[in-house]
Amino acid sequence: MSDPADAFTELGRINLGEVGLDDVLQRVAELAKRVLPIPVEVSVTLARNGAGHTAASTDELARDLDERQYAQGRGPCLDAAASGHILPVPDLRAEDRWPEWAEAGVRAGFGSSLSIGLPIQEAVVGALNAYARAPHAFDEDTVVILETFAAYAAVALAHAQLYDSTASLARQMRDAMTSRAVIEQAKGVVMAERRCTPADAFAVLARASQDSNRTVRDVAQALVDRAAEAQVPS
Repeated sequence: MSDPADAFTELGRINLGEVGLDDVLQRVAELAKRVLPIPVEVSVTLARNGAGHTAASTDELARDLDERQYAQGRGPCLDAAASGHILPVPDLRAEDRWPEWAEAGVRAGFGSSLSIGLPIQEAVVGALNAYARAPHAFDEDTVVILETFAAYAAVALAHAQLYDSTASLARQMRDAMTSRAVIEQAKGVVMAERRCTPADAFAVLARASQDSNRTVRDVAQALVDRAAEAQVPS
């Protein structure tokens, strides 16, 4: 077991500009496993529109138990993710809310579990899940530690999600600017060939797009490439 304060500090040192979202989630799972005073395996569930997937885990058995829930569309990690609440399963042998899942957990050698909801943003929610070998393994002190850690994890996940979304937006903007530049070049080619206005030139590109079932950007790129080839000395 590591000092929770040290784990929190380490989590805060993650440079989201240099580490991908998957790496952040894996680090969250590993740190959560380290801070608890009992042997556990940890996973991180992300859910969108009710569909979940395990983004990180410290053990394949924990991942398998998560995936059983996703296949059935119900279970503690999905319910915790959806509600943002703490959802303990004190004894898998006596669990009657999700009997098939609990039976699989017992066969895998687990006795209890704890899932804590991680509200990340409106469209994406998550849960931090801990699986222990012994029944009734999560006492009040252990729950408090994991709950406190989950609060730090939720902040890290939210920042990572925001960074990932921002990077995606930047890529989209670059692509849009590139497309606009190509279209403007193609309009220039059409204007020179037909001695028409910019509006007429764009109309020519739009009609070609419809006739060929291609995007305006693809039509423009083909026209620019063809004009460039025509200017190359033979």
